[in-house]
Amino acid sequence: MSRFHTYLIVGTLTALLPFSGEARELTLTLDDAIAMARVKSVDAAVALDELRTAYWEWRTYRADQLPEVSFTATAPAYSNEYTPYMNSQGDYTFVKNNFLQAKGEISVTQNVRLTGGKLSLTSSLDFMRMYGDSGGNRFMSIPIALTFSQPILGVNTMKWQSRIEPVRYAEAKAAFISATEDVALTTVDYFFTLLLSKENLATARQNLTIAEKLYTVAVEKRKMGQISENDLLQMEINLLDAKSTLTDCESTFKSDMFRLRSFLALEEDADINPTVPEAVPVAEVSYSHALESALANNKFAQNIRRRQLEADYEVAKAKGNMRQINLFVQIGYTGTDNEMGEAYRRLKGNQLAQVGFSIPILDWGKRKGSVKVAESNRRVTESRLRQESMNFNQELFVLVERFCNQQEQLSIAKRTNQIAAKRYDTNVQTYLIGKISTLDLNDSQSKKDASMRQYVSELYKFWSYWYQIRSLTLYDYEHHGDINADIEKLVKM
Repeated sequence: MSRFHTYLIVGTLTALLPFSGEARELTLTLDDAIAMARVKSVDAAVALDELRTAYWEWRTYRADQLPEVSFTATAPAYSNEYTPYMNSQGDYTFVKNNFLQAKGEISVTQNVRLTGGKLSLTSSLDFMRMYGDSGGNRFMSIPIALTFSQPILGVNTMKWQSRIEPVRYAEAKAAFISATEDVALTTVDYFFTLLLSKENLATARQNLTIAEKLYTVAVEKRKMGQISENDLLQMEINLLDAKSTLTDCESTFKSDMFRLRSFLALEEDADINPTVPEAVPVAEVSYSHALESALANNKFAQNIRRRQLEADYEVAKAKGNMRQINLFVQIGYTGTDNEMGEAYRRLKGNQLAQVGFSIPILDWGKRKGSVKVAESNRRVTESRLRQESMNFNQELFVLVERFCNQQEQLSIAKRTNQIAAKRYDTNVQTYLIGKISTLDLNDSQSKKDASMRQYVSELYKFWSYWYQIRSLTLYDYEHHGDINADIEKLVKM
């Protein structure tokens, strides 16, 4: 179903809701309920908010791969204080500093994913005005400076992020689509619970009407001596049971309606009338195709891959922390003068190269222990992933088998319900002319009621299995295609 049709259905259903205090009946099909739930339910809103969070985390990661332009400034900084000063003989004295300083710098910084280093291009200008006898202005310019910093032998965090973050975002997108199918699954649960309550209520009312009619006939037959006192008392018990059952069914129906109404965010005075879905999709689902679709589309497959990568990253990070070597190189030009323009003319070279390292000599095995812990955690993760994969495959296999079997069970339940209803109607007429006993009539009534409940129950199982398979495989077996969503449009709604 397209999003246009979804909004159309929701708009139509919303228009049917009452604008006054008078309750109105809202006839609701299963498709309509699912369409409303995917737009208006709290579960759908939570899924969308989680998607937005994942989307902006992904955008933040992508932004880290792009050049960052920044401007920093100190304008102004004023100082008028005494500070210690050591002369050439090593004696200390205090001198007064009275100056005004301003500084501005613009820089372009780029993370280097290949090496994990950082490259930046900067340009800055410093200004200082001294007050007092030796006062005056002073400028220092750095028209251009190129800086490169690079960790050596350490872990390349950016490289690992480039592996992990796309998988994490793919997992979040798959989780959102699965969540929308889970919303449909919850709707199926609430809808069929209410539908079964409705059928039980209708059956209770019908049974009460028939019980009243049969009891009236039984009273007349007793007066004519055609039935025993025991039969009359049994018919009265049936009548009282029918009244009690009707009261319970009315209470259950109202409670189940409240649950569905709240889930769909409908008005409190809307009386929902769920209709039995007569048509069900016909689909051939094989385990091999379902597993292939699930491994390609489901969030579980992305989750497995992400957790494996994260475990590998922790091991690489622990190994990289055993020794640290950092390279820092800066080349550029600088100039100073009392005039700002002159500070940009007589430029001098400005180079800086620095290599720093940290190698433990004696750490009592702390860093080696960190590596062993990370490797052990990775083995634990791999074992868990293998077990979870086996459980997932088994769950999918059982679900596919149940769904395929359910199509036949539903057909049988439908035919059984038709036969039981026809048999009961025939027995009622037969009882009225005295050709069957009360026990036979009660038996046909019980089987008629049970077959109707069984048919609705089998319908519920079918639709539950249907949306469970959709949620796991993210594949639409009715229209033969993957279930997708316009993520960019959704997060900007």
